[in-house]
Amino acid sequence: MDHLPKYPAILVSSINMLLRDEEFDSLESLCYCYNKDPKELTHYLRKAGYTYSKRQHQFRPIGFDKCTKPQI
Repeated sequence: MDHLPKYPAILVSSINMLLRDEEFDSLESLCYCYNKDPKELTHYLRKAGYTYSKRQHQFRPIGFDKCTKPQI
């Protein structure tokens, strides 16, 4: 991949793939490689509805991890 996509959903997918496939050990190292500021990237994706989970090592939709009661 020569550059990171601009469209938020595709960008999240690409970043998560690169982190999952262990091409990069951290978001910071990925950003360094693509000449992006991690804070700016995180802020951009937060405005698009995503948050970075350090524990899961990926971007997730905001609120995805909140528990909800199953509807019966």
